[in-house]
Amino acid sequence: MPTSDPEDPPTDALVIIPTYNEADNIGQVIDLVLAQPLPISILVVDDNSTDGTPEVVRAKRDEAPDRIHLIERSGKLGLGTAYLRGFRYALAQGFTYICEMDADLSHDPDDLPRLIEPVRAGEVDLAIGSRYVQGVRVINWPLSRLVLSYSAGIYTRAITRLPILDVTAGFKCFHRRVLEALPLDRVNSDGYAFQVEMHYRTWRAGFRFKEIPVIFTERTEGESKMRREIVVEAALKVWELRLRDLMGRL
Repeated sequence: MPTSDPEDPPTDALVIIPTYNEADNIGQVIDLVLAQPLPISILVVDDNSTDGTPEVVRAKRDEAPDRIHLIERSGKLGLGTAYLRGFRYALAQGFTYICEMDADLSHDPDDLPRLIEPVRAGEVDLAIGSRYVQGVRVINWPLSRLVLSYSAGIYTRAITRLPILDVTAGFKCFHRRVLEALPLDRVNSDGYAFQVEMHYRTWRAGFRFKEIPVIFTERTEGESKMRREIVVEAALKVWELRLRDLMGRL
């Protein structure tokens, strides 16, 4: 499998940030991304927020029109389809390093260069910001949610044999070759299940990946998007992925 050219320009990076009612956070997130030593571009994919999120992004875009992009969708269509829309946009626009990040400051934008660098250097094709490599790195989660998340990882690895500790991690950097190779039109999951599916497909396609330790901090503004349906979907998705893989229909 080819490796990335270490001389590829670091400006060729885009971070995709899905939003739904994140007006309290998105402005600060954008400022922190723009302040990084690498001139990373931003794509916000908004799901018809009603709290003024798109207006905040548009105001920021006026300040840096070359680096801030906005896609506004007609309804609350889900995290998975938001990222897929962002992936297709990133590929069409020629970005090489394509990142995922939450809009609620649970992911520290200062970690973005640490995720991009090993991909840019050709060490890996996917760098994953991991809450569980080198110990548990989560702040302000109740014990019940931590146990649920950690147990989900054990459950997923037992069924799929996926060699990743943080199977539901949503902070990462892909090299474009991964997204070009994967059948994105077959990815139909959402929430945690979407992250599991992308990790599983990347692994089974033979791409190289690495978990980078990051600290995850629970949001302080806005409402969590965690729902029971998301957990159930993820629990079922791992069986679907494993069975489809065994049948050669992944």
